[in-house]
Amino acid sequence: MTTNGSDGSLPNEQLQDLARRHLMMHFTRHAAYMKEDVPIISHGEGCWLYDAKGKRYFDGLAGLFCTQIGYSYGDELGEAAAKQMRELPFYTNWSYAHPRAIELAAKVAELAPGDLNRVFFVSGGSEANESIIKMVRQYHQLRGEHRRYKMIARRIAYHGTTFGALSLTGIAALRNPFEPLMPGVRHVSNTNRYRRPEGETEAEFTQFLLNELRELIEQEGPSTVAAVFMEPVQNAGGTFTPPEGYFQGVRQICDEYGVLLVADEVICGFGRLGEWFGSGKYDIRPDLVTFAKGVGSAYVPLGGVLVSDRVAAPFLEGTNIFNHGITYGGHPVACAVGLKNLEVMERDDIIGNVQRNQSYFDQLLAQLAEKPIVGDVRGAGYFRSLELVKDKETKETFADDEAEFLLRGFLSGRLFERGLICRADDRGDPVIQLSPPLIATREDLDYIHDVLDGVLDEAWEQVAGHRKQAVGS
Repeated sequence: MTTNGSDGSLPNEQLQDLARRHLMMHFTRHAAYMKEDVPIISHGEGCWLYDAKGKRYFDGLAGLFCTQIGYSYGDELGEAAAKQMRELPFYTNWSYAHPRAIELAAKVAELAPGDLNRVFFVSGGSEANESIIKMVRQYHQLRGEHRRYKMIARRIAYHGTTFGALSLTGIAALRNPFEPLMPGVRHVSNTNRYRRPEGETEAEFTQFLLNELRELIEQEGPSTVAAVFMEPVQNAGGTFTPPEGYFQGVRQICDEYGVLLVADEVICGFGRLGEWFGSGKYDIRPDLVTFAKGVGSAYVPLGGVLVSDRVAAPFLEGTNIFNHGITYGGHPVACAVGLKNLEVMERDDIIGNVQRNQSYFDQLLAQLAEKPIVGDVRGAGYFRSLELVKDKETKETFADDEAEFLLRGFLSGRLFERGLICRADDRGDPVIQLSPPLIATREDLDYIHDVLDGVLDEAWEQVAGHRKQAVGS
């Protein structure tokens, strides 16, 4: 191999060839890159990324909802990693502890709401949800409730791709190739207000959702239901926020039937919603919380489970253990980087930046909501979505072939061409998802608005042209 500079990188042409022949990317249509270049991101600075050709892009998705502090803290977090490498590059948390895991567990517990005081570390979000599935089942067994194994999650919700986490995921296209999945998982409605009947009040919507959850638990048999899994703001489908009183009602139902409440904060945690945890923002009072992504700003693979004192208690008695482990869970280098990331977030008031700018973000997105192709704008903090519609008055969505053309045939490529990375997603109705790094300024938010302003107008024209062409054929 020949290199292309002092940093040891290969020329773009050689990277393209090697990528096509050797690299299997995640959730990627590889056939598309047999004729076109693979997007190769070479470096980043602030909220901006640069490809191997030197072109600049604003990262409007924060990697995958995770680079809270952007891309300019590599020296500081890298030094924390290097220092830990020199001190202790690795040791396991299987019956042993080390200083960084202890310190990070204490820090995460300090930031978490309520009595979430114990932390079980893993390497990422899917592993975190996988761990909670096992913890929930064993918790009930230790208490003599051996029939509690069923789990309830929400439709279109994404909880990961490992087998148990995928079973919780409520997206048919992801589940179907791997069925049969883990038995006993049921799904209830998500909190998509936009698709509810006209004239329904927020209180009526909340009551509908709570009645549905209660009826499902009773139908399944309350003594068989182990846990309910919910994100504070649901990602897939387009940042569905909870209606007033929803999580308080869910908490009450779970308490009534002895069911554990799990908040999946893999995305929402560590500032994405303008608070350290969405559970605090919405007063969820969960028994367990999964986290990942933002805890280390994705500078290292790191995640974990926050456990309430009540759920932890039976695992701390006598000879009991939690029969589960991950080799790299609580990795000392990852924990050192996580600690430094949280230190940076506090020192530089990263969450305060979101709080100061979220209303401005609202205003910019409200302007885009006036466009004929935008049916709804929703979300919280630096976690937003625009739902795209064919008819604004009737809320008619796009057919599958139209969505394919709109999202993959035009929008994804055009936004990338204009220098904005975000997600054009159709895991529910078509949406554009925005999740900028938490350091994004008003100037950065203006850039998001300005690019979308032009591209959405172009998209509407493309839809009209595609419709005429379909009618003509």
